[in-house]
This record gives sequence, C-alpha cells and structure tokens, in this order.
Amino acid sequence: MNDREKRLLGIIGGIVGVALLFVVGRSIFLKPLTEIDRRIAGVREKLDRLAKDRRDYFAAEDEVKALTARTFSDDIDQASAMFGEMLTRTIINSGLREADFSRLPTGTRKIRGALETGWTVRGDGPLAQVVNLVFLLDRATPVHRLDGLTLAPSDAPGRVRVSFRYLTLVPMPSPEVERVDLESKLNAESPERRVYDPMVARDLLRPYIPKPLPPTPAGQPPAPPRPAPPGTPGPENFRLVSLSEWGGEPEIHVRDLGAQKTLRYKVGDTIAGGVIVQVDYRPLPTPGREHVLSGSRVILRIGTEYWAIERGGTFAQRHKLKPEQLPPGIARF
Repeated sequence: MNDREKRLLGIIGGIVGVALLFVVGRSIFLKPLTEIDRRIAGVREKLDRLAKDRRDYFAAEDEVKALTARTFSDDIDQASAMFGEMLTRTIINSGLREADFSRLPTGTRKIRGALETGWTVRGDGPLAQVVNLVFLLDRATPVHRLDGLTLAPSDAPGRVRVSFRYLTLVPMPSPEVERVDLESKLNAESPERRVYDPMVARDLLRPYIPKPLPPTPAGQPPAPPRPAPPGTPGPENFRLVSLSEWGGEPEIHVRDLGAQKTLRYKVGDTIAGGVIVQVDYRPLPTPGREHVLSGSRVILRIGTEYWAIERGGTFAQRHKLKPEQLPPGIARF
C-alpha cells in the first residue's frame, strides 16, 4: 500500500468515524429531547381534555338549573300535589267536566339524577275538548312527559275515550334556583291549537256510517222511503265494549247505541243476524292496522261463514275469517 492509498483510507476512516460520532451523539442528546416533547404533548392533551370537561360540566349545570326552574318543588309530595292541581285545572280549561275523568297517582320512580312522579288519567268527552286537553298538556310549561296516549270511540255518540300517563320530575339533588312562572301562556283559543282542527272537522273516531243511497235519476219521482222494521236495528248500532269472564264463562257486553243501554250476551246467543260461537282471546293483528295487536274478539256464525268483531268495534265492522284463522275447538251450533 503506497502513501496515496494510505491517505485515502485515512480520509474514509475519518468520515466513517465522524458519521458514527454524529449518530451516537444524536441518540445521546436528542432522545431525551424527543421524550420531553412527547411528555409535553401528552400534558397538553390532558389539559385540553380537562378544559373540555370543565366546559361540559358548566353547560350541563346550566341545563340542570334551567330544567329545575321549570319544576314545582324540591319535595316530591308537594310536587305531585301541585302537578295534580295543574292537571285538574287544565281539564276544566279544556271545556271538559272534571267528574268525567279519573286520576290515579303513579307513585314515585327513582331514575338517574331525579325522582319521577305523576298521574294516570282516564276519561271521555267530546273530541274537540279532548284535543284541547292533549294540546294544553303537551305544551305545558312545567317539565313533563305525556306517555301512553290512547284515543278510542266512547259508548256515547260524539264522544271519545282518552287515557294517558302524565309525568314530571324532581331533580335529586336539586340545585338552588329561582323557579319561573309555570302558568301556561296557551289556551284552547291559541293559534297553535288551530293546527289540530282538521282532526275534529273530519271526526276521525266517528263510528261507521253506511254510504247514502244514490240520488234518483232525473225525470223519475223519488221512491217513498221504506220504514225500517221495528225492533231490528242495523249492525252499526251495536258496539262490542267488553269481553270478560264470570265463573269461568265468557260474557259479551254490547252497547246498543240507539237505545243507549248495554246488553249482556253469552256463547250461543243470537245477535245481528248471527250466532255467537266463541270468544277468542288470542292476540292477533287488528284488521286494517296490522301493526297493532288486538287482544280479544267475538266470533259469529252467519250461515256457513264465520265472522269476527274486534273488541271496541261495531258489528258493522266485522270481518270474515278464513278456515286457517279459526281458533281450535270452535263451538258448533
């Protein structure tokens, strides 16, 4: 190896040594700095998370205070009494009779952060006034929940049955707040109530009324009306109102809408041109509203065909049963 090669080898070795020294020095001095940067980023992330949690806490606190300001009291018994008083006042302001409605306390249920209390309400009245009641309760100022609302035709013409649960909350623990005026600013004559007028105008819960006869052609004298035979009301005059059992035997209670009285029948009796053959308690889809289950019905035999009337319907709303829809062991008369 000559001097030139020795110098070249020394230069290469020096370069490699400097590179190794740089790599070792970088790992020695820069690794702690990188670790410090990572820790700083972690601390900043924790601080951001704490700041967000703090903002969320104060926002939630404001929401709880705003909700508490619309409750009746910190005491559950006093809140239930005041809630019931407001409910009674709303029934009267809706144009309904207080005596036509029953109110039963639901009791107290503990949920996360509050106690729930309220009333179970059942009653009946004219459709327009019942819509007033539902509207005013739904738009009430206090914290509330309208649960399980059902509407159905009543036994009396022009009236509907309504039932629901009306619930309120008492936050526990309750923050110190100044409660707002809980008196509703709406009434049955408010413009917002007019949105529901089509429900009343169309009378959606009115029982079935047969289609009127076609008009007499021009040039022909109108035929004299045929008087209905006495004692033979049409099937639309009978409404199935109850299917109870007494002593293990089913009883069928039918409301005569014309005579305004309730009649009692048993299996084997004749009504509306058919024979009652069975009371069927199987839960089945309601005809025309298959998403709603009907829990009971009466089965009639008319000639050789079987027909069913769902509880709450009139005998004009009967529907024909196919052989596979008949219950097992159906009676023969």
